[in-house]
Amino acid sequence: MSEKIRFHLDESVNSRIAKALEAMGIDITVSKAVKLRGTPDEKQWEYATREGRVLITHDDDFLRIASRNPDHPGLIYCKQEGHSLGAIIMECASVHGNNSVEEMRGRVEFI
Repeated sequence: MSEKIRFHLDESVNSRIAKALEAMGIDITVSKAVKLRGTPDEKQWEYATREGRVLITHDDDFLRIASRNPDHPGLIYCKQEGHSLGAIIMECASVHGNNSVEEMRGRVEFI
């Protein structure tokens, strides 16, 4: 069995998303819990990359960071406008359930 995707939510993402994904059995960290709240985006990126976690964000600065650093665990980018929390949760769960760590490497998923 292949290794399961693990996520990291940056501080721009509603914490209820993390709680719902965690309730589904998905390994997830949040900025506050790993003492990254208020740190620059590059620190969030370094943490996610070092820990092998797909970063979930609403912050489009991470799209630029990903384009400069193509060897990363993956990025899920979603706009808050027009998306319910439930839709974002289900899309993230779908990415988790339908992709391997290897398939997400270097990939940006727009939801």
